[in-house]
Amino acid sequence: MKTRITELFNIEKPIVLPGMSWISVPKLVAAVSNAGGLGILASGPLSAQQARDAIAEIRTLTDKPFGIGITLMMPGAKENAKVALEEQVPVINFSLGKGDWLVKGAKKYGGKVIATVVTEKHALAAQKSGVDALLVTGHEAAAHGGDVTSLCLVPNIVDIVDIPVIAAGGFADSRGLVAALALGADGVAMGSRFATSKESPLHQNVKQTVVEKAVSDTIYSKNFDGLYARVMKTPMAEKVTRKPMNFFVAVIKSFSAARKFNMPLWQLMAGLISQFDKIKLLALFGAATEKLEAATIKGDLDQGVQFIGQSQGVIRDIESVEVIIERIISEANSLSLALSEKVDK
Repeated sequence: MKTRITELFNIEKPIVLPGMSWISVPKLVAAVSNAGGLGILASGPLSAQQARDAIAEIRTLTDKPFGIGITLMMPGAKENAKVALEEQVPVINFSLGKGDWLVKGAKKYGGKVIATVVTEKHALAAQKSGVDALLVTGHEAAAHGGDVTSLCLVPNIVDIVDIPVIAAGGFADSRGLVAALALGADGVAMGSRFATSKESPLHQNVKQTVVEKAVSDTIYSKNFDGLYARVMKTPMAEKVTRKPMNFFVAVIKSFSAARKFNMPLWQLMAGLISQFDKIKLLALFGAATEKLEAATIKGDLDQGVQFIGQSQGVIRDIESVEVIIERIISEANSLSLALSEKVDK
């Protein structure tokens, strides 16, 4: 299957693993790339040295193109971005910030840059900055999707930009891929689907819960980590999204999280000071890591909170990345033929 995305990134299939913290680790990134898609490493929880080590590990597991995700507003993001440029990572995917300097740096060695956007304004600004593609995240997505559903957001942005679009939010099977292509996208990102693959480090208890949950079993709220985000509906998630966390409690918890993830406290402080206007948001981000880790790593949904998309309702098994991708492509080809026959009648 060829699209502008497969040609741009020199991959075989227009399917992307987005950078999900604690989930998009080297093993999963390499598995997606080896299966013909594009795996993107999550750098959020990593120090600069850990990011460098992860990049090196990916290169021992695959010789295929891969990427790294950079959330620019987070403490330590610039250091990780510099590592990505130094290591000449083939694809850099940035979000929540201006990535002009990343574009400039990547172009020097022939790297490609994807900007994650949720609005028309940000899409146009990213295109103007010189990015090669957009990852357009709709309302259905896990974590920080936009206000508008993928069904409306994707074609709207496709109509106003000239660069390839990767659709994210609500896509987890062959029907999603075909639908995204029909909307004008050149590929799809399937976070929740790959999070429940065999190679994913997501705790088995959470994977099984995803399979059992319905599309309606999610909560979309800004009270968990300061930005509107979608999480799995559980008693704990309902509790923490009922009202915003107290600011001072959030600051204390963010420092605790920094120690847990071996982030120097000066680095967290530098991030808070340099973005003083967003200090509350950064504190909430940091405080949220405790519960995200409890769910994602430990499988504790009684005390933890799990980012998940509404596509969990169409995820019905836990399979290998290779099987998932091959099944999606095979069924998408068959579905496309069936649709052509319907249109011709």
